[in-house]
Amino acid sequence: MSIAVRPATSDDAPELAALINAIIARGGTTALETPFTPDQLDAAFLTGPDVWCCFVAVGPEGCLEGFQTLLREDGYPADWGDIGTFTRIDGIQKGVGTALFAATRARASELGLAAINATIRADNKGGLTFYSKMGMEDYAVDRGQQLADGTAVDRIHKRYFLKIDGHDAEN
Repeated sequence: MSIAVRPATSDDAPELAALINAIIARGGTTALETPFTPDQLDAAFLTGPDVWCCFVAVGPEGCLEGFQTLLREDGYPADWGDIGTFTRIDGIQKGVGTALFAATRARASELGLAAINATIRADNKGGLTFYSKMGMEDYAVDRGQQLADGTAVDRIHKRYFLKIDGHDAEN
């Protein structure tokens, strides 16, 4: 599949809200449990004030195959971004996550960020594998985080350093 990556816009919100709401409804991979309206999704993940950047992957037919957001989050250093990746659940979108991560990593470096954090449910094997393949390393675990139904799930924190001792990690 040929994938194009571009920055997300508010116009993408309706299609991306449907995409993420399908993931939430299926359950089992995201810590998110409440569906989004397009306006809520836009403010939270696409263009809102806490969004460092957000990219969409566009398939050959113009369909949005996924998106990746990098957010400012309390609890992390000011020069860290917190990443979230969401792809369509109706099939395997080969290369979507990798293409999105390349764009996000490049933009994070341009912004002068030092690191990217990912927090993944311990039972989300696909997410854990994806972020490991992107070069992210485990560094912390939040044990027994409660879901809305009372289920306790660990959350694994992974990080990717963009800068090491003030130098770009890629060099």
